[in-house]
Amino acid sequence: MFDRPILLGVIGRPHGVRGFLHVHSYTADPADLTAYGPLDDGKGRKFRLRWQGEGVARVAEIIEGKPVWAADREAAAKLTNVRLYVARELLPSPDEDEFYLVDLVGLAAFDPAGAPIGTIDAVHDYGAGASLEIGRLIIPFTRASVPEVDIAAGRVVVQPPEEVEVKP
Repeated sequence: MFDRPILLGVIGRPHGVRGFLHVHSYTADPADLTAYGPLDDGKGRKFRLRWQGEGVARVAEIIEGKPVWAADREAAAKLTNVRLYVARELLPSPDEDEFYLVDLVGLAAFDPAGAPIGTIDAVHDYGAGASLEIGRLIIPFTRASVPEVDIAAGRVVVQPPEEVEVKP
C-alpha cells in the first residue's frame, strides 16, 4: 500500500498562447510543487514546472534527460489533465492523525459495533473537506463520522451521520 506515489498536482487548461498552463497544486504552499524535482504522470513520463505567476506555469516534459517546454497553446493543451505525482519517499511522514488520502483507499470500513460496511473505493476532496466513498455511501471524512483510522490494520470505523429529511 505504501509504495503508491502521492498526487501533488494536476495540469489544467492552457493560459494564453505562449504555452503556459494553469496548474493546480495540492501542496500546503502551492509554490512547493516544484521543490520535489521532476514530477511523474504515473505512466512513466516526467515533467518539470517553472512558475510564471500565481497558479500559472511553464511545463516541460523531460525527454532523454532534457526539458522540452510546451511552446504554444496547442502543445500546452495536450498536457491538460495530466496528474503530477511524486514518490512517497520524497515526502515527510504524515503527523499523527494526518493521512495521505491515497492510503485510505482500500481500507475496510466497519460500523462502531464491528459489522463490515464495505471498502473505501475513493477519497474525494472538492475543497470543502474530504469524503470517503464506500460502495454507494459518501461519508464526510471528519472525526465525528470516522472516529477511528488504523492504516496499519487496514481498517476504519465509520459512524454515518443521521439522515435528515427535508419536507417540501
